[in-house]
Order: sequence, then structure tokens, then C-alpha cells
Amino acid sequence: MPSPNWDERTLPITMIVLHYTGMADAPSAIARLTDPEAKVSAHYLVDEDGRTLRMVAEEKRAWHAGKSHWRGLTEVNSASIGIEIVNPGHEFGYRPFPDAQIDAVVRLVATIKDRYEITRGNVVGHSDVAPARKRDPGELFPWARLAKLRLALPRPTQNLIDPNWTEAGFLLALERFGYDVGQPMAAIMAFQRRFRPEMVDGEVDAECRRILLALLLPKPMGDG
Repeated sequence: MPSPNWDERTLPITMIVLHYTGMADAPSAIARLTDPEAKVSAHYLVDEDGRTLRMVAEEKRAWHAGKSHWRGLTEVNSASIGIEIVNPGHEFGYRPFPDAQIDAVVRLVATIKDRYEITRGNVVGHSDVAPARKRDPGELFPWARLAKLRLALPRPTQNLIDPNWTEAGFLLALERFGYDVGQPMAAIMAFQRRFRPEMVDGEVDAECRRILLALLLPKPMGDG
């Protein structure tokens, strides 16, 4: 299902960005992603039954991330593959992602990650790269399943130490990890949505501090 909304890349592919469509159904999302007036697109769309559509060739830049930032990179569209996952999202009845859909996402992410040697730390959600604007793929997305297969960073759970950072210290660490902290509460909530989804309240507590410290600890080369 080709989209006309693309242009040329200016950077090598080093990221995968996962989205939900945030529209009533798959046909509505496909119509928007292929509408030249909308000026949005993605490389792939994964329907709830697992059907996967390629919309933009991987070597081209799709227009999926908008104004975004990750680990000092602001040209996220040029450096990433964008995957839209059909789900109504928070505005239209957010719901769990079906197993068939996640099975397809896992296969797709695994293939792309291997093809471009993308690190787990650069497999991210739209809310990670645009915390002030976006919430997708949201707190119901099963990041743990991807992490178990080494397709995304896991949530640290063992031997966690509280560094007792102030909120300002936490934000400095969060920025070091990769987030844009220009709007602090939005950045904190994006981090929670990704790594502590059972409580997304924008409050920096001991659990958040422990998780972030563990994520910042040195990892094997090429694995962060």
C-alpha cells in the first residue's frame, strides 16, 4: 500500500520508532497515511490481525516522527524506520494489542534490527522521541516481550540502587539517557510509560530513580 509521502534520507538508519495509529480503524489510518495532503506516512503498518503493509521503501525517509529528539539526534525521520501499529489510541478507546499483531511486530522489528545492526536502546516509541506531543504506543504496549527477545531494552528489576537524585538530578540523568527534557513532566511521563507503565503520574520516586540508574550503567559494547 504505497504512500506518496516520503523524500530522501540524509542519515544512515540507526533507529526503529514504534507508533500506534490513534485512529478509529485500519482503513482510516491507511487513508491518512496515503493522503498527499496529510503529509504523514510510515514505512510499515501492522493491522490487528497481523497483516503487514509496506508503505514507504526502507531506503527512503517516511514522515512519521515529526519534531523529535533522541540521544542528541533531531533528524529522527532521516535515521529511523517508522512502524504504525493499528490501535485506536488514547483518544478513541485505547486497548491491548492482540497477540497476532504483536507477533507480526516482533518479526518485523527483528528483521529490521538485524539488517541495520540497530542497538536495543534505539528501538523506541513515538513518546520517547516526542514526549511533549505523543503518548504512543502507550503503556499497554508489551515492551517486555520485545525485551525478552533482545529487541528492546528491558526494564531493570534486580539489584537496584536508589541514587537519591533530586528531580533536577533525575532530569539530567534522563537527558543523558536520551530524552528531551525541555518539558520535564512530559519527559518523566514518557519514561514511566516506557519503563514503569503501571504508574504514569509524572512524579519522580525511588523506583523511577532506580530504574534510570540501572539503565545508565555500562552495558556490553553495541548493546545499549
